[in-house]
Amino acid sequence: MSAIQTVNVGRLPFERFESLMDPERYAAFRAAVDRSRELLDGRIVWNVNSTARGGGVAEMLVSLLAYANGAGVNARWEVISGTDPFFGLTKRIHNNLHSAAGDGGDLGEAERRIYEEALAPNIAEFVEMVRPQDVVIVHDPQPAGLIEPLKERGVAVIWRCHVGIDVPSELSRRAWSFLRPYVEPADAYVFSRRQFVWEGLDDDKIELIAPVIDAFAAKNQELSPETVSAILACTGLEGDSPDGDPVFLREDGSPERVVRRATIWEGSELNAGDPVVLQISRWDRLKDPIGVIQGFVDGVLPQTDAHLVYAGPDVTAVADDPEGKEVLEEAVTLFQNLPAQARERLHLVAVPMDDVEENAAIINALQRRADVVVQKSIAEGFGLTVAEGMWKARPVVASRIGGIQDQIEDGVSGVLLDDPTDLGAYGEAVSGLLLDPERARAMGEAAQARVRNEFLAVRSLMQYLDLIEKITS
Repeated sequence: MSAIQTVNVGRLPFERFESLMDPERYAAFRAAVDRSRELLDGRIVWNVNSTARGGGVAEMLVSLLAYANGAGVNARWEVISGTDPFFGLTKRIHNNLHSAAGDGGDLGEAERRIYEEALAPNIAEFVEMVRPQDVVIVHDPQPAGLIEPLKERGVAVIWRCHVGIDVPSELSRRAWSFLRPYVEPADAYVFSRRQFVWEGLDDDKIELIAPVIDAFAAKNQELSPETVSAILACTGLEGDSPDGDPVFLREDGSPERVVRRATIWEGSELNAGDPVVLQISRWDRLKDPIGVIQGFVDGVLPQTDAHLVYAGPDVTAVADDPEGKEVLEEAVTLFQNLPAQARERLHLVAVPMDDVEENAAIINALQRRADVVVQKSIAEGFGLTVAEGMWKARPVVASRIGGIQDQIEDGVSGVLLDDPTDLGAYGEAVSGLLLDPERARAMGEAAQARVRNEFLAVRSLMQYLDLIEKITS
């Protein structure tokens, strides 16, 4: 069995961005595309990560690479394989990069052997696939061990770090020290924001590229209220919707129906008129599902008639996150131990992952159904779910951490929580928006405008093309 798995990448017309950009910006974009097409003629731009589904990195690659292909760049996507100990270790590294202890394990020589032995078959296979004239973008810690062998072959390599923390700690520096020998040989290091840049890296190699969303993808495309209701009815979260059809458009423009049901823990079904507070996250302690639920029960439920929907992926489908099942079980246990009147207004949803675009359409429908979107993370690299909620013109209550604070202008396009662990402040912020619909509406409109100007895929594509030109010319 092959160690490296190829992900099929589509082709999307970059011309569709013309409808979202002013003429001057679109002309600059077209010029960058033309230069890159000429520069990369005969070359492949490879992207390597550890999973094709689950999490913002995989979601961004789906669209970004399809637009690159549409622009005439040969962009490909490969996924490494690994052992259970390897993914347990890389989850520990992920937590440490966020200054969280995770499972509390070490990052010593024994762990280095686990890391390198798991990557060895991936290295042997992938290095033979790549030619010296190609470019490789290595995403996050899991495949970082591929960088040095690729450089020895003469390949231009970019390392993209999607995670980070504003103020480093002993734990985050420990993770840096573990990864540094694998990362340093790269030609460029891409971080989401300046505060995430590791101490001691060559500053001349640093590039800052904030994540973006694709306005035309299944997760962000326009859906009518009737379609939203129909999709949620199909998932089992809302009652039957006689007026709508649960249809979305796939990446290639073909229509598709949502057919799969979610796994739901709830005290009662969500009714069409119920106000909804929503958090979309992986089942990860750094996303604080326990705090989101408890803060809602204590601070929002007594003041409003809103329901909380906490939705995450089906944990059996996310191979590189071994903690997901455990965290979901913790959330379900909390739900089951709450009083009956609280359970009637809580909905824990494990969204099916069999079809990635169907999953995205369900998330889209949930976000458009929400009155207030929440992202009360304890740590966050960037938080694309914030931009997604903002794009749907929803007010977002989120932690003042990581890239979230780059997206939300506090009090204008959302509400930032100074202390993510302050459940009282979280409950007050959410309740305040639910009880003031006009303020919530104005905030949502400002949020959508901000995403249109700053966080759509065209900007990121231009930055990557410029960086590739820089390191290859």
